[in-house]
Amino acid sequence: MSPIRFAVLGFGNIGQRHAHHITQQPGAVLSAICDTDAAKRDLISGNYPGTPVFESLEALLLSGNIADVICICTPNGLHAAHTIAAAEAGMHAVVEKPMALSVAECDAMIRAAKTAGRQLFAVKQNRYNPPVQAVKKLIANGQIGNVFFIQVNGFWNRNDAYYAQSDWRGTKDLDGGCLFTQFSHFVDILYYLNGPIAEAQGVVSNYLHPHNTAFEDTGSFTLRAANGAIVSFAFTTGAFRKNMEGSITIFGEKGTVKIGGQYLNTIEYQQLEGEPIRLADSGKLPNQYGAYEGSMSNHDCVIENVVAALNGHAPMMTTAEEGREVVRIIQMMYDGATVL
Repeated sequence: MSPIRFAVLGFGNIGQRHAHHITQQPGAVLSAICDTDAAKRDLISGNYPGTPVFESLEALLLSGNIADVICICTPNGLHAAHTIAAAEAGMHAVVEKPMALSVAECDAMIRAAKTAGRQLFAVKQNRYNPPVQAVKKLIANGQIGNVFFIQVNGFWNRNDAYYAQSDWRGTKDLDGGCLFTQFSHFVDILYYLNGPIAEAQGVVSNYLHPHNTAFEDTGSFTLRAANGAIVSFAFTTGAFRKNMEGSITIFGEKGTVKIGGQYLNTIEYQQLEGEPIRLADSGKLPNQYGAYEGSMSNHDCVIENVVAALNGHAPMMTTAEEGREVVRIIQMMYDGATVL
């Protein structure tokens, strides 16, 4: 069986992670990288000698049949246009979070992929976190009973140095807001564990970043899940100096469990009617981006799943429809928010 050829579009922090894991994955080959920035193209040539480098998606697509899959690692607001162009050129797409900045964009992406007969993968790497998988199994087996309340906390730090790294960060059109860029993984894990959200209302404000962001840095929401559970969702990028906490606490009839740490990477509290959750240390660390840290580093699992799914050996971990649902929830939250 021939290896699956991957192109990477966008060689920023996350694109570099995709490229690395593609080269480490059996059954995959890195066949092209594209970035509009000349300095990054020089970096590509130095790190991946012999790999074709392109200065635009158009140039990459015009080069011919160079890749089976393209990893879309560009700014959020460009995901839709880039995915649609890739699908029309006959490529499967692996789209970084968020899938897009609106449900309408997601729908257009899904239509383009279906029309072309291509697969569309949404990247939600925190689903692979061992605590998330353990709690998913706990809920699926009914061991926690009916869930009636969930508390989600995302208390991170994003300072001026972070926003100065790229001119798209903090913009409404390309970044979109904290719920899209920083906390979409929290929305996804809430959805992954407990299902869709039916109603949302809240308040948001920009306390510490009005000089470099066009949206909120802090928010508090009350959500109603489709299964009737109440959800309290609080976030900020104003935690002093460093990330403080990323957690989801689930209250059910037969138990309470808190997935905590900074990146949903530990079981911080559990009180269960049945056997307690026991986890081995995965040895994985959060994504390191110099001046700040991101979510857990599970992109090796993402690329492995893409290869397995395209070869017919496993289902997708996150479908395009699930990626769309996360965007729908975020859009609902913003639509239901009062700006202070």
